[in-house]
Amino acid sequence: MAKVLFVMTGATYWVLKDGTRYATGYWAEEFAAPYKAITEAGHEVVVATPNGVTPNVDMMSMRPSMAGGEEGALELEAIIRSAEVMRRPLHLSDVRLEDYDAVYLPGGHGPMADLSLDADVGRILTAQLASGKPLAIVCHGPAAMLATRIHRESPFKGYRITCFTDEEEEAVGLASRSTWLLETELKDKIDIQFSRGEIWKPYMVEDRNLITGQNPASAAVLGERLLALLK
Repeated sequence: MAKVLFVMTGATYWVLKDGTRYATGYWAEEFAAPYKAITEAGHEVVVATPNGVTPNVDMMSMRPSMAGGEEGALELEAIIRSAEVMRRPLHLSDVRLEDYDAVYLPGGHGPMADLSLDADVGRILTAQLASGKPLAIVCHGPAAMLATRIHRESPFKGYRITCFTDEEEEAVGLASRSTWLLETELKDKIDIQFSRGEIWKPYMVEDRNLITGQNPASAAVLGERLLALLK
């Protein structure tokens, strides 16, 4: 049985350009799809957050319109409610990477607010990338890569990755209201090789031990790929 660390946002809001607080957290599908696949295969999931706070689900991601209908929303709710690991997360500062076989970061706008600036996340991602063990990150989760920079240099420089695109941010109406955009910031600050698919469609990029997904629809694909690597 493998052990997978889910590094998750602890944010409940994201401050926009005009100073207003935009309610957010993690995106339900991005936690639930990989969690279900990994745990049903008999593997263990451990959740860690900044200061060990309980992760907050972005309520928009629980709406039937965002979850593929009423049935999809109910399934997401059931998975999250049953996930006891969400109620007792580790402090990121206490994480010992040698205890885990893989690391996964779900998105939602929450990581833009906290993980992008978190020194412990920077340490964890840098060490996991260097370890050669699987590191999977989806949607807005790659914001955490910004925390790996030391003297403006990141170990992710030159890696092929994908993330929630500026076009998708525009489509949800937040591009003009954001203080920064993830795709643009990763290109400018990390110097990654960016790749993308159609908006809202599953899209995954794999480069060495780094696996990234573009959007919520990509979370299930990442979960299945992670599962294959754990076998």
